[in-house]
Amino acid sequence: MSAHDITRRHMFENFQSFMKGSPIMAMQAATAAPTIVYPTAYADDVMAPANVLEFEEVAKKKVHKLAYDYVAGGVEDEITMRANRAAYSRVWLRRRVMVDVSHVDTSLELLGKKLDYPILLDPTGGKSLVNPDADRIAAEAAYVSKAVYCVSAAAGMMEKLQAANQSPTWWSNSIGLGSKSMAQSFARRSEDAGCSGYIITMDYEYTPNKDRNNRNHYDYGYAATGIPKDGEKVTPRSPAVAAMLQPAVPSMSWDVIDWIHGSSNLPVVIKGILRPDDADRAVKSGAQAIVVSNHGGRALDSAMATLDALPAVVDAVNGRVPVLMDGGIRRGDDILKALALGAKAVLIGRPYVWGLAAFGQIGVQRVIDLLRAELVLAMGLAGMPNLTSINRNLVRRAWEPPMAKR
Repeated sequence: MSAHDITRRHMFENFQSFMKGSPIMAMQAATAAPTIVYPTAYADDVMAPANVLEFEEVAKKKVHKLAYDYVAGGVEDEITMRANRAAYSRVWLRRRVMVDVSHVDTSLELLGKKLDYPILLDPTGGKSLVNPDADRIAAEAAYVSKAVYCVSAAAGMMEKLQAANQSPTWWSNSIGLGSKSMAQSFARRSEDAGCSGYIITMDYEYTPNKDRNNRNHYDYGYAATGIPKDGEKVTPRSPAVAAMLQPAVPSMSWDVIDWIHGSSNLPVVIKGILRPDDADRAVKSGAQAIVVSNHGGRALDSAMATLDALPAVVDAVNGRVPVLMDGGIRRGDDILKALALGAKAVLIGRPYVWGLAAFGQIGVQRVIDLLRAELVLAMGLAGMPNLTSINRNLVRRAWEPPMAKR
């Protein structure tokens, strides 16, 4: 190698060293294409549904018709169930641009717990119809996914998971606590089993009239015994009949919050609120959070859609406690709209039950993965780098005039 070649190489190495410290190179590195983040990979059949909605069709092919209709159906004409979904199509997003969304943060703190994302698993009826071990499977999926799990009458199971260090953060649910002794027994038993709070469903005074169940000659006892095999003879326990009147807990009152607080310092969440005056009464009665809910369209038909009810409830609460909501959520931008209208977090019910029915534990996890990813994507495309940046200025409801500059 000639002296000239050595000199040229030395000059090139010096130039490279200079450029490494150059602001130009630093800017180019900062604007380099980001790494693609792929979700957790499962078997091909689990990954096949392109969105949460498509899990329902997979589940429908795998479960008994009575189980499918029980979970999928609403009450009577299913007006409220359809309204929950339709409400999202009436809310438009007003995206921001030129906002740094290279990192989108979905974390939050809720009732003293730090969460990675604002999606909780609702208490749901009928899971045992699609899988007799559904509560445990869903709990284990929630543990893996770091989701808050709301569940009824499962203290014994949750104790076992806690002993195995596999228990998620969970809230103990009840749809009926008609006496002080019952409420306090429920509170103590749940706290001893490791729950982090109580979620009391207030909107199920009577078993509602579900046309699908009536047509199918469904028996409400199947929730405990399972659906009989074809040709199996069973003694009816609580058969569904049109126009039947079956009380659940018609006497529950606001006193239930005080009763629970008399036995536990854990937070009480009241679920089933649609009216601003009920929201105010719940807070004044000591609730530490409320859930705007119409029971997924499974209680009173023609009850208003939860997304429509949410803003007035949020205004009535006025920041005193967190407001959550459920009902009709199937996409990440559904969640974004709920957050923009004032929800602190959302709960999902049918979507994760379809995931469970379709593929078991990994089906639940995949449903959560999809909604989390879609929420991050929606936030990034809307110019919302974190949850605190989301407010009503992001949305306009279809019947409202354009918002003034803010």
